[in-house]
Amino acid sequence: MEWNKLLCGDRIRPIAKREGSNDLRSEFEKDYHRIIGSASFRRLQDKTQVFPLDQSDFVRTRLTHSLEVSSFCKSLGQNIARKILTEIGDESFDISYQQDICDILQCAGLLHDIGNPPFGHFGETVIREWFRENLPKLKVLRFSGNNRDGHNAEDGVSLDEVLSPQMQNDFYNFEGNTQALRVVTKLHYLVDEHGMNLTKALLATIIKYPVSSMDIDKKSDDICRHKMGYYYADRDIFNDIEESCGLNGRRHPLTYILEAADDIAYRTADIEDAYKKGCLSFDTLVRELEKRVYEDQSDVVYRQLIDTLKYRYGKGIEKGVHDPGAYAVQNWIIAVQGKLIYLATNSFANNYKEIMDGSFGSELLEGTEGKHIVDALGDIAIKYAFNAEPILKIEVSADMILTFLLDRMVPAAIHYDTGEKLRPIDSRMISFISDNYKTIYHIYSEGKSEEEKLYLRLLLVTDYICGMTDSYAKRLYQELNGLM
Repeated sequence: MEWNKLLCGDRIRPIAKREGSNDLRSEFEKDYHRIIGSASFRRLQDKTQVFPLDQSDFVRTRLTHSLEVSSFCKSLGQNIARKILTEIGDESFDISYQQDICDILQCAGLLHDIGNPPFGHFGETVIREWFRENLPKLKVLRFSGNNRDGHNAEDGVSLDEVLSPQMQNDFYNFEGNTQALRVVTKLHYLVDEHGMNLTKALLATIIKYPVSSMDIDKKSDDICRHKMGYYYADRDIFNDIEESCGLNGRRHPLTYILEAADDIAYRTADIEDAYKKGCLSFDTLVRELEKRVYEDQSDVVYRQLIDTLKYRYGKGIEKGVHDPGAYAVQNWIIAVQGKLIYLATNSFANNYKEIMDGSFGSELLEGTEGKHIVDALGDIAIKYAFNAEPILKIEVSADMILTFLLDRMVPAAIHYDTGEKLRPIDSRMISFISDNYKTIYHIYSEGKSEEEKLYLRLLLVTDYICGMTDSYAKRLYQELNGLM
C-alpha cells in the first residue's frame, strides 16, 4: 500500500473547486466540520456507552466516548507519523502527511460509533437475534420475481426463500460498525443521497472489517475477517473506496490506530465510570488487580500498575482530598492511558512492514504488555459494571423495546412500496420513519429487482431504529403501548 493513495482526499461525489475561494482548509479538515455540525453526531449524546439512560452528568455517553477516542487518535497519529519520519525512514511518507494523518484519525474517532443503535452493543445483539429468529418466519404476500429455486413465487413466500444468502447474512450479522459507513455515505441527508460526502481516506479508515457478511470467519487468525464491514446495499461504495485508496481487500493502516484508540478509551473509561457509579470501590479494584497472575514479564508490569494505583491513593491522602479513592482511580487511569498510547505507538512502528503490505492481522496491543492491561480492565468492567443489576434491568427493558419496534416495523415495511394495500396499522408505523430515510430508499431502490427492493425495505427499518437515541426509543415504545 502507498501513502499517496491511502490518504486519498477524493469524495464519492466530486466537489467543484471554486476559483478565488479563501478556504485554506485541507479536505480532511473540512470533513471535521461536516461531522461536528451533523445531527447524526449530536444524537450520540443520548446513546449508551455503558450505563443506559443514566441521569449522571459524569458517566460517558457515546458522544463523550467518541470525543475521547478522537483525542487519542490524534495523539497516536502524531506519535506514529513522527516515528515514520525519524525512525522508520519510509521515503514515500511526505512530511505533509503527518497533519493529514492526524486530521483523518481525529475525524475517524468522532465517527467510529455513529452507526450504533440505541442501548449500546446490547442493542446490536437484540437486532441480530430478532432477525435470526424471525426472518425465516416472515412472508411476503406476493413476489413476482423468481426465488432461489428458480420457480415463480406467489402468495405467502418466506423471506429466506426470496432474499439471497448475503442479504440474509447482513441482518444475521448486523453491526453498528457497518451501519456507520451507511450513515455517513447515504443516510445523513445533507445535500443529496451521498450523505456527508466525506473523503475516501476517512471512509476507508472507519471500515474495520473489509469483508462482506459472506466472508466472515470468526475463527480466523486475521481479525479483519471477524465481522462484516459493509452491507450488500453499499457494495459499490465499498469497492470505490477500496480502489481509490489502493487497499485490494486489506485494512487501511490507520484503522489499526483507530481500533487501538477505541480500546484504550473504553477499557479505561469503563473502570472510571464504574467507580463513579459505585459499582467498584478502590479496595475492590486493587484486590482484583492483585488476583491476576500473568507470565513473569507481564507480572512485573502488572505490579507496577498496582504500585502506581496505591501511590496515587497516598498522594490523595497527602493532599487532603475528600475522596482519595476517586483521586487515585482518575489519576491512575490517565497514567494507564499514557502507557497504552506508548505501547500502541511502538507496536505500529515494530510491525510497520506487515501493516503496510496487509499481512498484519492482529490488534496493535496484541503481543505487548498492553494486552494484559486491557484484558484485566475488561474483565473487571464486565464483573462489576456490565453485570451490575441496574444495567441488566435496562438491558431487559431494551430487549422489550427493540423487539416491540421490530415486531411492528418489519411486517409494515415488507409490503411498503409494492402496490399492496397496507393495513391501517402498517401505514401508521411506516409514517413514523423519517422522510429523509424514505427518500434514500426510493433513490437507491429505483431500477432494482424485487428481491433487492425487499432487502432495502428491511434495511429501511434498521436504518430508522439505529438512528434513534435511547430516550426516543423508550418514549416511542411507551407512547405506542399507552404508557405515557
